[in-house]
Amino acid sequence: MSLFNGKRLDNSTFKLDVERMRKGWYSDKYFCNIAEMLTILSKSSYRYQGESPRLKDIDLTEGICSGDLEVEMQVFTRRRGKTIVVGIDKALTMLRLCTGYRDGNEFVDTSNRLEVWAVKDGEIVHGTGDPMHVEPVMRIRGRYRDFALLETPILGGITRSSRVATNVYCTLIAARGKAVMFFPARFDAHEVQAADGYAYSIAVQRFNLDFAGKLPTFVSTDAQGDWWGGQGGGTVAHSAIACFFGDTAEAMLAFCKVLPVSIPRIALVDFNNDCVADSCAVAKVLFAKYRELVDSGNSEEAERYRLYGVRLDTGATLRDVSVPPLGDPGLDMGVNPRLVFNVREALNNNWGSWGLPEEWHTRAEEYCQKIHIVVSGGFNPEKIEKFEKLGVPVDSYAVGSSLFDNHGPTVSDYTADVVRVKVKGKWIELAKVGRVPCENPKLERIW
Repeated sequence: MSLFNGKRLDNSTFKLDVERMRKGWYSDKYFCNIAEMLTILSKSSYRYQGESPRLKDIDLTEGICSGDLEVEMQVFTRRRGKTIVVGIDKALTMLRLCTGYRDGNEFVDTSNRLEVWAVKDGEIVHGTGDPMHVEPVMRIRGRYRDFALLETPILGGITRSSRVATNVYCTLIAARGKAVMFFPARFDAHEVQAADGYAYSIAVQRFNLDFAGKLPTFVSTDAQGDWWGGQGGGTVAHSAIACFFGDTAEAMLAFCKVLPVSIPRIALVDFNNDCVADSCAVAKVLFAKYRELVDSGNSEEAERYRLYGVRLDTGATLRDVSVPPLGDPGLDMGVNPRLVFNVREALNNNWGSWGLPEEWHTRAEEYCQKIHIVVSGGFNPEKIEKFEKLGVPVDSYAVGSSLFDNHGPTVSDYTADVVRVKVKGKWIELAKVGRVPCENPKLERIW
C-alpha cells in the first residue's frame, strides 16, 4: 500500500512467476535445503533432543518439533541515514501466494496462518549502521518452513526498489526542487523497468510531501510507468540527428512537423560538439516557422514549433567548442557550468540577430528566454550539488546509472533475521548474537 494513495498493489500488477517461486527457483539454495529438511523432520515426527546453549532456563524435553517451529522474522535495511521504503506490496504478494508446502504434486497454501506487519511503500526508516538498533519494515510470524523459500526474493525486491527510490530522493534534494528525469533504463535489463519506475514515482511523491513540492514525474519508457499509470517521454536521440546528416535544426523541424504537439520539443544539441551554435540554430528555424504560422492566423498549428528546451549531453572526454580552455586543459570537459552559462546567454540574446520586425521583438525574446536547459551525462548528487551551489542555469537534470549506485553511503541492502521463536505458546527472544528484536511504530498489522 502506498503512503500516498492507500492503494494496495497485487499480482495483477506484479505478475509473479508463482509456480516456480513456490518451488524455490528464485531462492538461495540453502533456503531450499533447510525448508526440505524441516519438512522431512516434521513428517518423520522428529523431536528436539539437544541442549540449547541459549534457552537453558526453558524445558525443551517435551518433544518440540523443530520442523514445525514458529518463528518471528524481521526485515530491515543496513543503509545509514534515511531510506525510502519501496517493494512492500510485492513482498506481501509473495507471502500471500507462495507461503506453504508441497504434499506430493499439490501445493498447500498456509498463508492464512501467518501474522504479518509491514510499513507502507513510501515510508522513511532511519539507520545508524548498527544492527542492534534498526527500524524493521516487515515482521513475519509463522511456521518457518512455510515461508523460508521467500526470503531471497522478498529481500531482493525490497532492496532494489528502496535503493532506487532513496537514490532518486537524494538526487532530488541535491537538485533543490528541480525536475529529475529518470534515464537509467539502458543500464540494466528490461525486466526491472516497471519496478524501478515505480520506485522513482514513490521517491518523487515522498519528496513533494516532505518539501511541499509539486515536481512532476519524467520516465523514459512506458514500462517504467506500468505499475502507476505513467507514460514514457522523450524527444530526439543522437542517431536521429545522424539520419539528418548532423543537421540538428532540420531534424527538429521534422520532429515538430510529424509528432504530436503534446510531446515537448527538446533538442539534443551536442551532436556536433557545438552546443551554442546548434541551440541557436534550432531556436532560429523553429521560431521562424512559429512566426510564419502565427502571421497566417494558424496559432494552434504554430504551437508545434515552440521549442521547450535544449539538452546538453557532451561526452566526458570532449570539450565543447564554446568552452575554450582556461589553464588546465583537462578541466571543463563534458557538460560543465561554463558550457551551460554560455548556452543560456546565447539563447537569451539569439533573437536580436534574426532581423525581426519590431512588433515581433517582445515575443521573440520571450520565446528564447523560456527555452529550458536540460543536462545529462554523468550526473549524480555530488555533481548536481556543485551546479546548484554555483547557480548554474539548469532547469532539469536527466540522471541515469547513478540511481542504481550501491556502494559506501548508498548501500541499501536489506537482511532478515529470526529474532524470536514460539515455545509452549510463548514468544521467546532468540536472535543470533549481534541482533535483537526491534520496534518500528510505522509497522501495521496486515493479516
